[in-house]
Amino acid sequence: MTALVSIKRNDVFTDSMVIAEGTGNNHHSVTRLIRRFENQLNQLGKLGFKIQPSASGQGIKIYELNEPQATFLITLLRNTGAVVAFKLRLTTEFYMMRQMLLQKQTLDWQETRRAGKITRREETDVISELIEYAKAQGSRNSKELYRVYSKLANKIAGVNNRELASITQINNLSLIEHIILHVIRSGMQQGKHYKAIYQDSKMRLEQFSDIACLPQLQEHTGTEEVSPCSSY
Repeated sequence: MTALVSIKRNDVFTDSMVIAEGTGNNHHSVTRLIRRFENQLNQLGKLGFKIQPSASGQGIKIYELNEPQATFLITLLRNTGAVVAFKLRLTTEFYMMRQMLLQKQTLDWQETRRAGKITRREETDVISELIEYAKAQGSRNSKELYRVYSKLANKIAGVNNRELASITQINNLSLIEHIILHVIRSGMQQGKHYKAIYQDSKMRLEQFSDIACLPQLQEHTGTEEVSPCSSY
C-alpha cells in the first residue's frame, strides 16, 4: 500500500492514477472523465498535471487533484464496493495530512523540528567518523552508511518523511539517533568491526521499539504498521 495523498505548495493533493488504481478503474477512463468535467473541476481549483514516463517511452498525463476536486470526481464514479472503500481511505488520508499541515504551523512543532535537526547533525558527525573507520577496515562503500543508518532510524520511528512527522515522531527520532551515535562511539572505542556496530545499533533500537511500542514502517511500502501495544 502506498500513500494516497501528498503535500505540494502547502496544499494536499492526490492524482488521477491513484484514483484509477484505488477504485479499480482504467486510468484512461478516469482522465476522460476529468476532461469531460474540466470546467467544473477548475471551479474548485486550478487543475494541474504532470507527465510521467512510461515503459513504451510515451509520457502519461497524470492529473493532480486537490481535496474538493478529488471528492467531486469520485462522486461521478459508480458506487462499487471498491469505490466506497477507497473513498473512505482517501478521506482519512486527506484529513490526517491536513492535520499535519496545521501542526507544522505551531511553535511547538517548529521548535521540536529544530532540536531534532541538531541531534541529526550530531549523529551524522559520528557517522562521518564511522565512515573513515569502516574504510580503514576495508569497506568499499562506507559512504552508504549515511543512508543505511537513516533508513534504520526512520523505520524504527515509523517515519517516511521527516518534514511530515508529528511532534511525537520527531522526539522519538531524536532518542533513536542518540542511541545510534552512542552505540557507534562505543563500538569504535572497543575496536569492533563496523558491521558488528550496525548490528549492535539495530538490536538496541529494536529493544527500544519494543519498550516504547513504536509503529515501524513496513518494508518496501513506506506505510506504518499498527503498534503491537495498541490493543492494550
